[in-house]
Amino acid sequence: MSSRRSLLGWMLVAPATIGVACFLILPVLLALGVSFFDWDLLGTRDFVGLENYRSLLADGALLNSLLVTAVFTLLSVPLSLALGLILATQLVRALPGSAVVRVIVVIPWVCAPLALGVVWTWIFQPSTGALNTLLGIRVEWLTDPTLALPAVAFVAIWQNVGYISLFFQAGLGRIPDSIYEAARLDGAGPFQTLRHMTIPLLRPTTFFLAITQVVASFQVFDMVYALTGGGPRHRTEVIASLVYHEAFQNSHLGRASAVAVILFLLLVVITVVQQRWFSSRITYDMS
Repeated sequence: MSSRRSLLGWMLVAPATIGVACFLILPVLLALGVSFFDWDLLGTRDFVGLENYRSLLADGALLNSLLVTAVFTLLSVPLSLALGLILATQLVRALPGSAVVRVIVVIPWVCAPLALGVVWTWIFQPSTGALNTLLGIRVEWLTDPTLALPAVAFVAIWQNVGYISLFFQAGLGRIPDSIYEAARLDGAGPFQTLRHMTIPLLRPTTFFLAITQVVASFQVFDMVYALTGGGPRHRTEVIASLVYHEAFQNSHLGRASAVAVILFLLLVVITVVQQRWFSSRITYDMS
């Protein structure tokens, strides 16, 4: 009987396991293997060992892309989480029209990032764009080296706030009302309740969102490509853009694979650090 149940369990997880192996593990292993070769996608592959890694570490492009991606993450992720939480605290109150607002704020997240990039390119257009027309001034939002990355981060925040708020609403729904009633009886105000009760009790949700949003921000490409293409002066060339340029513009698949491997290792380190930081601060028991 136990062997049949074990076989049934393996059969149930087999589709997901095959999917993970084919679309997650295998591409990582292939990228690792290709990173040791000099290959232009068409000619012969020449084994160069760690030369691709050495050239990338000596080249300023990798450092620039890592810095741009880190700044983009610091600009977009904390603000997205904060605004998503604020929005969730209002939507969870079920005020009139909350259902409509909930649908509206989620629409940007379900739209294709490339399409959103095209729309926001028109909005940021310096001559006839909607934003400059509304402000009555001319601002080079996407071509000014100082403004380009904050503009891209703003679009990312606008896209993700609705998605984040849905998770925070689910987390808020798990917090018993008795906890808030006890806080009110003790004289706690709204800000004190949010700071000392709501935010600590939402740490499991925050942990999940922090990891997924950081990983997504380090992998962002299509929206940035549609908005700026990596410019001006490489100020928006995130690390995924560097992978694209090395592979398909410079025909250096080995260097592109090396960048992808470095990105993978960096994300593993960041995820482990986040997990260690949150592990001792998460409260799952809300009884």
